[in-house]
Amino acid sequence: MTDEKLRSADPELEHQTRQGLPSLVLAALGVVYGDIGTSPLYAFREALHATGESGATHANVLGILSLIVWALTIVVTLKYVTFVLKADNRGEGGTLSLMTLAREGLSGRPKWVLVLGVIGASLFLGDAIITPAISVLSAVEGIEVVAPALSNWVVPITLTIIAVLFFVQRFGTSGVASVFGPVTALWFIVLGLSGAIHIFD
Repeated sequence: MTDEKLRSADPELEHQTRQGLPSLVLAALGVVYGDIGTSPLYAFREALHATGESGATHANVLGILSLIVWALTIVVTLKYVTFVLKADNRGEGGTLSLMTLAREGLSGRPKWVLVLGVIGASLFLGDAIITPAISVLSAVEGIEVVAPALSNWVVPITLTIIAVLFFVQRFGTSGVASVFGPVTALWFIVLGLSGAIHIFD
């Protein structure tokens, strides 16, 4: 019996499932979208650094915003929706699943595809390791704006936060999600409101 049939057969189970949906959405927000939500902290700043001496001019800000919007639109719409989500290996996704599909589709199962798969998985692992460090460091660097005298404390605070995060993770995803869900939701609300205020300005 599928989950859908079980829920329709048991109204109480369906009610419990619907009741738990908001908390699941909030938990997913903290675990899945927390990193994406903090990316603007360093992505926008680094893009402005690349503009050189001109800095945060009106034209530079609009140009970078345009690049970000188009990059997100093209990557999500074209890459994920039209290609990646359809290329699954018996319901499994990811770099290694795509590698398996590519090897099965080519005659002789060439080893160079295996090498590409290992390189792709290595890049993903490297990204997973370095991204939390960059996100936390970018967030803590905000202290320098408010209190420049505390600039020497940025790295020790960052290391402490990362150590605590990795220590807490051993208690499971649900524990992490219960803390980061509300924090991430609040962060998105602040981002949305501050952005809306300047759009209407």
